[in-house]
Amino acid sequence: MLDNKSFFESTGRLFPELILPDDYVWEPLNGLKEYMDNFAGFQPLKAPFQYNQPLEKTIVLHEGEVIEGGECKIVYGATTKGEMAIYHKDDMLDGASVIMAGACCLGDRLNIGKGVLIESGAMIKSPAIIGDFTEIRQSAYLRGYVLTGKGCVLGHATEIKHAIFLDNAKAGHFNYIGDSILGNNTNLGAGTKLANLRFIGGNVIIDKEGENLDTGRHKLGAILGDDSQTGCNSVTNPGVLLAKNTFVMPNTTVRSGYHKPGTFIR
Repeated sequence: MLDNKSFFESTGRLFPELILPDDYVWEPLNGLKEYMDNFAGFQPLKAPFQYNQPLEKTIVLHEGEVIEGGECKIVYGATTKGEMAIYHKDDMLDGASVIMAGACCLGDRLNIGKGVLIESGAMIKSPAIIGDFTEIRQSAYLRGYVLTGKGCVLGHATEIKHAIFLDNAKAGHFNYIGDSILGNNTNLGAGTKLANLRFIGGNVIIDKEGENLDTGRHKLGAILGDDSQTGCNSVTNPGVLLAKNTFVMPNTTVRSGYHKPGTFIR
C-alpha cells in the first residue's frame, strides 16, 4: 500500500534504477543524490552558452550543438505538447530546445532533453536532469537535485529542491516543492506549498491508519500519487502521502500521513 507501485504506474519504465516497485514510496528520495551524482549523461554545453551568469543571448540546443537564437526562427507553441518549433536556415530542428536570454545555470552537471523551454529569469543549480518537452518558467528556482520526466512544468516563482517529477507533473505558479515526488499527471494549484521540515525536529513519521512508521528522513515533503491534484493556496505538512486520484481543496492544510486513493481533502 505504501510502495512505489501503488502510487505510480511507471515504476518499471521511468528511472527504474531509482524507483523500485516494492520500495517504500519515499525511498527514491533517499537514493536521489547518489543517482544523480553517478549519472553519466551530463553533457557540458559549448559556447556561446555561459555558465554561472545570466545568458546574454537566447540559445538553441540541437544534437549537441549550441546555436545563437538570433540565427533561428522560434515558434513558441505549447511546450508540453511538443508544439514549440525552431527553424535554422529554413531547416526545422527536430527536438531542439531553447534557453532564453536571462536564464542562469550554476554548475555544469545538466542534462536537458528534447523540446525543452527554459524562460528568462529561471535559475538552475546543478545537478538537474530535465526531461523532454518540459517547460521551466520565468523566475523558477531549481536548487539542485531536481529530476523530471517528460512534459513537466516547473512554474513561475516556484522553488524546487531535491525533488522528482514524473511524466506530465505540473507545478505552474508560486509553489514550494522540497524533498517531494510528484507522480504522473499531477498538478499543484497556484500557491501550493509542500512543507518538508518538522517544527519540533526529528524524523518525519507517517501515520498509516494508526500505525506510526519512521521514514528515517529528517526532511520529507509530500508524495503525490498519479493523477492527484491540489487546489490553490493549499499546504501539506511534512510527510503527506496522497495516493492516486486524491484531491486537495483550495485553502486546505493537509495533515501528515497516508491518504487513501480517491480521497477529497477539505
